[in-house]
Amino acid sequence: MPVAKLTVELSIPHAQSLKDRRQVVRSLKDKLRHGFNVSVAELDDASLWNRATLGIVAISSSAAYLTGQMREVDDALHRLANTLSAEILDSFVDLLDD
Repeated sequence: MPVAKLTVELSIPHAQSLKDRRQVVRSLKDKLRHGFNVSVAELDDASLWNRATLGIVAISSSAAYLTGQMREVDDALHRLANTLSAEILDSFVDLLDD
């Protein structure tokens, strides 16, 4: 069964505290979970207030569906990041197919 993992590295230049960082990360996580029915987790520790790494995972019986879904999630992430004054530094997809 195919599993797709999207890893996203974010820069949050306006974050002056851990609270500012959490607000942006929580908003992104909630909107992605509800909009795309994917699992979202923060992958790094909170040692840097202006950086974050998110992992987004989806599972399906179709690899083609997952590829399209991850593309849509990545596009949505770029739009959401702009509205939250964050910047996506890097994003990449891994497709694990058994």
